[in-house]
Amino acid sequence: MTNKSIPDGFAPHKRRSPFTDPFEPLYARLDDGQMSLGTVVRDLHCNSRGLVHGGFIATLADNAMGLTCGHALEKDGRKILGMVTVNLAIDYVGQAKIGEWLQTDSEIVKLGGSLVFVSTTLRTDATIVARANATFKIKTA
Repeated sequence: MTNKSIPDGFAPHKRRSPFTDPFEPLYARLDDGQMSLGTVVRDLHCNSRGLVHGGFIATLADNAMGLTCGHALEKDGRKILGMVTVNLAIDYVGQAKIGEWLQTDSEIVKLGGSLVFVSTTLRTDATIVARANATFKIKTA
């Protein structure tokens, strides 16, 4: 992949919010039951050293894992009103720089009755940047 290109299968992310709007453009790909989010790292995603900011990594991870949970619940035939993050843990293990593609790869760990456990890895083409685990509380009717 060349600098600033979008990998195959990714399209503009349609589920926007006022919180994530400043980070646009974000891209999404649904693949094997998980929602991958990605973006080309820009200066607004970075700290003063030009490295992707931990807060942005947490935001991208939380969103990707939540969307993956929602898709898994829908695929399981469950009607939900929403979910909230009750736990988010992140290990920052590498760096991403301006111009690199950064994406999530998520996996459902356990789809429970009222909680969903999920993990994700955030990576560039060259390195793993972070790993995250989250627990989401399912809101039902």
